[in-house]
Amino acid sequence: MDTEIPSPVAGVLSEVLVEEGKTVGINTVVARVTEEGAAAAPAKAEAKPEAPPVVAAPPPTPPAPAPTPEAAEPAGPLSPLVRKMARENAIDLAKVTGTGAGGRITKQDLEAYMATPAPVAAAPVAAPPALAPPPAPKKPEATPFVPPAPFTGAKTRIEPLSNMRIKIAEHMVNSKRTSAHVTTVHRVDMTRVAKMRAKHKEDFASRYGMSLTFLPFVTRATVEALRTYPLLNASIDGTNIVYHNEINLGIAVALENGLIVPVIRGADEKNVLGLQRSIVDLAARARSRQLKPDEVLGGTFSITNFGSFGSVFATPIINQPQVAILGVGAVEKVPVVIDDAIAIRSQAFLALTFDHRLVDGALADQFTAKVKHVLETWSEEVL
Repeated sequence: MDTEIPSPVAGVLSEVLVEEGKTVGINTVVARVTEEGAAAAPAKAEAKPEAPPVVAAPPPTPPAPAPTPEAAEPAGPLSPLVRKMARENAIDLAKVTGTGAGGRITKQDLEAYMATPAPVAAAPVAAPPALAPPPAPKKPEATPFVPPAPFTGAKTRIEPLSNMRIKIAEHMVNSKRTSAHVTTVHRVDMTRVAKMRAKHKEDFASRYGMSLTFLPFVTRATVEALRTYPLLNASIDGTNIVYHNEINLGIAVALENGLIVPVIRGADEKNVLGLQRSIVDLAARARSRQLKPDEVLGGTFSITNFGSFGSVFATPIINQPQVAILGVGAVEKVPVVIDDAIAIRSQAFLALTFDHRLVDGALADQFTAKVKHVLETWSEEVL
């Protein structure tokens, strides 16, 4: 049964004529009700008494949804439809107010109950979770240097890298991985130095048996700049800055199959003559494999003279654990404008590569400008 059929009289349901779930036509008698206090009619009687009031089936209604667990029912008579609706919608009938006869719960009462939204209890406000500290950044893992695979075509020759070449590769790659490389380039007028060198080079060669080059002049000017800006003569140890009290200059020397950087110790104690002598001596012994192990250690700043091979300027790689390296380009005579007139001057480019972890661009430019100023206003006698 899917329709509520109210009884026309008060009494007790004495007979059900249609089983639950069956479909019947309109005005079909489905049950009999005996008034309270009256005796139940016998199953068989010769004379039939007046028939009790009957309950007829109303017009059919749309089928209801599938059943769910039955809800609790309050005391008092309930129609099969009300019980079925309560089961299918899991309704606690004790919470439903009946508006039918004698306070009975009707189908309309259930529909009104289901249409009323249930009150929502306010959820307790939880305290915001404590913020966890950000994870420490992972230090990138060093990867070993692996040379690229060679082309193995028909017209090739394969030979292994020398130990020196492998060490140079490892050192250069490690430097690029370690330091934040930045290069600043300054053009310097070397005319005064060129004139000084031209004036003394023959006497210098005859007296000391060696040529007077531009490199000791640049080295001497670099020492003056390192005295003024000692941070360029420092190094980094973890989160600490190590200031070196000595100025030990590494001078890059090109070999037949590699590169080595011997060190001039106490370079700030030498004049142009002493610096030129040290440069010549270290370069000669480097090429003849006669350097001692400690003569390539302990450098605090390096200079590379790529200008000796005609290069105008380059961007050198820092020699770890130092924080800067100065590259010297070729000295060339070029036309320049001076006081709105064209003049021939000896010029060169100085390229300073610095570690931006410690040295900022402004300091790097101040340092290079100091080297430039010393060279452009050179007044120190060579001999």
